[in-house]
Amino acid sequence: MLLTPEQQEEIDQLRSTPQLTLRAVAPGMEGHLYRAKPVLDHGFVRVVDYMGDDAAICQAARVSYGKGTKSVQNDAGLIRYLMRHWHSTPFEMCEIKLHVKLPVFVARQWIRHRTANVNEYSARYSILDREFYIPEPESLAAQSVVNNQGRGQVLQGAEAARVLEILKSDSNRAYDNYESMISDDGQDGLARELARMNLPANIYTQWYWKVDLHNLFHFLRLRADSHAQYEIRVYADAICEMVRDWVPAAYGAFEDYRLGGAVLSAKSVECLKRMLAGEPVTQEDSGMSKGEWREFEAVIGR
Repeated sequence: MLLTPEQQEEIDQLRSTPQLTLRAVAPGMEGHLYRAKPVLDHGFVRVVDYMGDDAAICQAARVSYGKGTKSVQNDAGLIRYLMRHWHSTPFEMCEIKLHVKLPVFVARQWIRHRTANVNEYSARYSILDREFYIPEPESLAAQSVVNNQGRGQVLQGAEAARVLEILKSDSNRAYDNYESMISDDGQDGLARELARMNLPANIYTQWYWKVDLHNLFHFLRLRADSHAQYEIRVYADAICEMVRDWVPAAYGAFEDYRLGGAVLSAKSVECLKRMLAGEPVTQEDSGMSKGEWREFEAVIGR
C-alpha cells in the first residue's frame, strides 16, 4: 500500500480545488504535485510543494551581479556559469517539499544530509504498519572484496532463497512481538515508544523533507551516483526525474557538471598534462595512491 486511504482522500480533495496564484509556477512540476511515485516495494516519493524555478535562480544572481549581466548572457548560459563556478546562493532561492515513504535503514543514511527540514512519522504516538522492505533476488549480493562499503556478486539459487526467508521470517516475527507487546487485551501493554525498539531496520517510515535546490543537488550528486547504495539511489533517481521537470536548465547544468562531470586533484591534472605531452605515466611515478590512481584511470577511460 503506497498511500493510506486518509492520505489519498486529502490529496484528492486538494487536487479537486485548484486555486489561482500570482506566484511563479513551473509547468513541469505542476504535473508532479501530489502524485506518489512508487519506489522499492512499498515506498514512494511525492511533491507536496515547491517554490521558484529557473528564472528565480537567474533573478537572484542578477541582483548580486548587477544590471549588466542580462544583456550578455541568457538564462541557461547564466545558470551553467553559476554551476560551473560553484556559486551556491542563487540555487538556494528554489525549494521543494517532499513526502517520502522509505525503509528505516535508508532514512538513517538520508538523514546524514543535515541541510533540510525534516518531520518524521512518530512511532511514539502511532502504530507502524506491517510493511517491510524485502529485496528482489537480483538485489541480494555478497560483500565486495575490494570495497568495504559496496556489494559484490549477486547471490544465487539456494543461498538467495535462504537469505530471503530469513529476512521475511525475522521481520514478521519482530512485528508479531511488537503487536503483542503494545496490545492492551488482558494486559496493560507496553508503551509504543518502547515497543518500537524491537522493530527491524527494514520497516517503513514516512517523513516530510524540505530542502533548497543547492543542497538537493548535493544530495543527488552523492545518492544518484552509481556507487551509492541501491536502496537510496532509486529514491534519488525518482527525485531527479521531478527536478528535471521543475528546473530544466538548472538540472541540465547539474547533470553536465556534477553527475556526468569529474573533479581532478592537482596531481591528476599534472599527470594528465604529462600524458597529453606523450610522456608515459604510471601509478608509481604519479604521486597518487593505488586507490587514487584507479579512480583517475576510470575518469580518463584507461
